[in-house]
Amino acid sequence: MKKQFTRQNFGMTCTATVLALASLGVFNLTANAKEAVKPEDAVSAEYHAIWNEEVNREIDERIEKYRKADATFTLEGAAGKKVRVEQKTHEFEFGAHLFNFDQLGSDDLNAKYKSYYGKDKLFNAATVPFYWKEVEPEEGKFRLDPDYRDTAEFWNNVKEPEKQMHWRRPCPEPIIEFCEANGISMHGHPIIYYRIMPTWMKMVPEYLPTLTQKTRDHARMLARRYQGRLDSWDVVNESVHPAGWTKRYPIEPEDYTFTTWEVVQSEFPADVKLAINDSWRDVYPPFIKGLMDRNAKIDILGLQMHIFGAKPMQDIAAGKDCITNGTSWKPRDVEAYLRELDKLDRPIHLSEITIPAPDTSARSEAMQAQVTRDMYRLWFSWPSIYRITWWNVVDGCGYVGEPTKSGLFTRQMEPKPVYYAMDQLINHEWKTNVTLNADANGTISFRGFKGDYTLTWTDENGKEQVKEVSVK
Repeated sequence: MKKQFTRQNFGMTCTATVLALASLGVFNLTANAKEAVKPEDAVSAEYHAIWNEEVNREIDERIEKYRKADATFTLEGAAGKKVRVEQKTHEFEFGAHLFNFDQLGSDDLNAKYKSYYGKDKLFNAATVPFYWKEVEPEEGKFRLDPDYRDTAEFWNNVKEPEKQMHWRRPCPEPIIEFCEANGISMHGHPIIYYRIMPTWMKMVPEYLPTLTQKTRDHARMLARRYQGRLDSWDVVNESVHPAGWTKRYPIEPEDYTFTTWEVVQSEFPADVKLAINDSWRDVYPPFIKGLMDRNAKIDILGLQMHIFGAKPMQDIAAGKDCITNGTSWKPRDVEAYLRELDKLDRPIHLSEITIPAPDTSARSEAMQAQVTRDMYRLWFSWPSIYRITWWNVVDGCGYVGEPTKSGLFTRQMEPKPVYYAMDQLINHEWKTNVTLNADANGTISFRGFKGDYTLTWTDENGKEQVKEVSVK
């Protein structure tokens, strides 16, 4: 029977894994990490009371119900033989953005970064940057194909990478080719984002009529260039005003989300999935419904969940009431929000996830691991969620104002406890690997996590047989 990891033994598992790998020289422990703290001990009793046995039991039940399926296979030459069942990939999409592609300052760090992306790796999905400001830095001059500034050699010799115009905005074509070569599902982000528009645009009221045509041209260019390559796109990013007002940014067209949607959906093929991307608990669901009621083709609901700052993270770990980025992180509140979004009858992409360590202490990093584990379990259990995207994978590589310690890895690509928490879930607890005895007909049956599998057995002639199958 596959071992079940619980809240009680997770802390021991994660800590033991970190220390064991360190003793083998897999990575170097920092001074703080040597004082290993169990993730369960880094949060308060009040936090544990909120994430109680009932909450976790319901999560387990939903995971069993929605993320697994029954499977039966009859294999030639397997009668009475042992069959090894190994899950290779997930149907569910575990993602992260790829904004630091070849930008980490050394070939070794870049290689480590990329090694976690692939259809059978930690991240089988990736968000690709398409910020208009960097895609078209000069009017009519597009930055879609790489030049020297997009090479690892360039970034390896830059002393202050964050001061470069295209830091965290790598050229999309090399990323897309990497994802295509490694079977990674891609999501384009974003087509329009009013906070970051090209500097050559005249962001004054008199320019707004021209902007509609520019938007159409931009959408048409992306649609034609990337047809058949990207699965989905964020049409507009963060257009909802937290207070429910019409405008979030001073210079923008009235009702620009809907206007932009009309333009984009008329340019993109019908089979391309179009997503909205925002948060703000009180105003976001009715905002989406208003767009859908006017026939905006919203195929995916993108939901951001960010903890910005040390204090909100500490409050969450203390079990206190905390509304960060317009959203509560208590499990029952998150479930209520998801139920409200489910009324819109669209799949949900947890599109941007930020769960930081308040600082570099062992306790803070263990706190990050525990909160991440609990939230990922809840999100993975929710049937309408099909994809979760961690935002900043590496510490110190976020956008201005974002937490510097929200990565799974240090700036030197050393794994943090939160990495082991996530890896334990995705590559161990949520993968089915068993050995079964085939019956007299060569038939095996099991219930496993949805995804692709390899079945291996030795036939009556002593020859190893392999069959690739899917469990859906």
